[in-house]
This record gives sequence, C-alpha cells and structure tokens, in this order.
Amino acid sequence: MGAITTTTTNNEFWRILKSPVFYSMLGVVFFVLYYSSPNNSRHSVDSLQSFRRAFYGNVTVKDEYYDLRKVLEAASTKEKTVILTTLNEAWAEPNSIFDMFLESFRIGNNTSHLLNHLLVIAVDDKAYFRCEELGFHCYYLKTNQSSKMAHEAKFMTPIYLEMMWGRLAFLQTILSLGYNFVFTDTDVMWLRDPFPHFTLDADFQTSCDRFNGNEYDIQNSPNNGYVFVWSNNRTIQFYDFWVSSRHKYRRWNEQEVFNKIKNGNFVRKLGVKLRFMDTDYFGGFCERSKDFNKVCTMHANCCFGLHNKIADLNTTLEVWKTYLSSNNYTTPQPSNWRVPMKCLH
Repeated sequence: MGAITTTTTNNEFWRILKSPVFYSMLGVVFFVLYYSSPNNSRHSVDSLQSFRRAFYGNVTVKDEYYDLRKVLEAASTKEKTVILTTLNEAWAEPNSIFDMFLESFRIGNNTSHLLNHLLVIAVDDKAYFRCEELGFHCYYLKTNQSSKMAHEAKFMTPIYLEMMWGRLAFLQTILSLGYNFVFTDTDVMWLRDPFPHFTLDADFQTSCDRFNGNEYDIQNSPNNGYVFVWSNNRTIQFYDFWVSSRHKYRRWNEQEVFNKIKNGNFVRKLGVKLRFMDTDYFGGFCERSKDFNKVCTMHANCCFGLHNKIADLNTTLEVWKTYLSSNNYTTPQPSNWRVPMKCLH
C-alpha cells in the first residue's frame, strides 16, 4: 500500500509542475516580487496594469464617445436610425415646447412607438434632468457655453449661432459613429409616421420653408430644422465640409451656409444626393400642408418668440385632435389650421 501511495503522490506532483495554472502562478509571484523592489517602483503601476490586462483579457476602452455610443445603441432601431432633438432649459419647462412636442407623438397617427427611438440632446443641466425625469434616452452635450444656452436664444445672436453650429458639429459626430438620424427641432409636431416618406436613394432629405413642386430642385427653400440623413462616406464628408465652412462665413448661421454650398463644386463632386421634401407632408407655418390626410409634421417656422410659438402650437394640436375625432381618413381633407396667428405679430 505504501509503494502505491508514493507513486501516486509523485505522479500528482509532476502533473502539477506541468500544469499551465502552475506557471501562471509562478508568473504572478515573479511580477509581484519584481515590481515591489525599490528600483522598479516607478514602473510598477503601469506594468502591473498591463499584466492584469494580459492575464484577465481585454477590458472595455472608454474613449470620449463611449457614453454617446451607449445611448445611441439603446435608442436606435435595428437599422441604426435614431430620432434626435436638442433641448435647453427654456424649452424644457413644464407646459412649454418640449411637452407639446411629446404630446404630438402620443396623439399622432402611428407615432407613439417612435418615442422609443428618441434621443434628447440636452445642452444644460436642467434640460438634462427634465429629460431623465421623464424617462427618455438622454445625452448631455456639455460645452463652455452650457449656462448661457439654458435661456432662450434670440435669432442670430452670438449664443444662437454657437448653438446652431455646435449642433451641426454634433450631428457630424453621429454620422461618423455609423448612425442614420432624423433630426427634428423641438417645435416640430409629429402628427403621422414620416418614415414611409423617406427614400433610400437620397443621402440628405430636408424639409422646406417653401416647396416649388420638384423635390430634387436645389432652388427650393430648405429648412434644416427637420432632416433625415443616411450615414455614409458622402454625408460624413458633406457635414465635415459644411461645419468647416463656418470659418469662411463667420457671421452666417448654418442654414445660410447650407444654401450657399448646396450647389457648389464640392457638393457636386462629392455626389451627395439632396432631396427637398414636399410641404404637403412636411409642412410648417411658412407653408402649411393642404391635406390633413397627408400631413406628417407641422413646424413652427417663420415664427419668432417662445410665447408666440407656444400659443400657435397649442392651436395646432387642438386642430389636429378635432381632425382625429372626425374619423374621416379615406377622402382628402382640406386643412384649416387656423395658424399662424400669434406668430404673425
């Protein structure tokens, strides 16, 4: 019995010596002893961290877009499309623009589910907290101007221009991360699902203040407060050029620069296909949809002042509810929006 026990013990000993676990443990002991010596102490933290990564496997790299990628993934459709809007404190107040924006989704025709794919880009603390409180996908786009951006920005003031150009640069980032998007101003009411009206062959599709009847005519008057953009090399380069053009047109807003470059040599050579969407489907106060059975969105464009927008958007939602209660969706329904009213003053 004793001989058998000795042989078994010896075999077990040699099996342990040949085990990968044994050599791994020896390696750990070696690294600990080596990097605990005074001569190597200044290298110990970095080297032990490198060894830990090698021993336990790769760890998640958190670069500057880590949080943004996480929230984009959570909000996007399976086709990697998100609905984006920006929000500041002035528009986030209860019973203000943001609440009407959300209500339009809830009462719209086949739009409530789209809130699952809405990503709110907050530009100040209170806007971010309001978004979080309401339970939406939220991202805080912090800048040195965040405190100033909390308040209503008057058209073409320096803070207004900073907000618009900052927003455009952020949209470029979204495209570069591989996500398509619908960008919507918060004063756009979503009354019907717009996705059936977006096309696959147009890279950049924009709403219009005025529509001339030809959706590929660059002489249309676009409004980039509501756009659908596919993420591809053409659109990424187009946005890069658009953003960089700010330095050439320092006192212009991003909409004015778009109108300047849309027919330029760079855009033509790039081959980006622009589409200008019919105001019958994507209307606004500048030019309203003519048919309740077609309209997808109503934008409070051609309107200045927060209180004026709130008043006329409230009327817009009231008119829409009246239309819905009629249950007449089979024949053309000429629109009678009764807006703008306050926005005309």
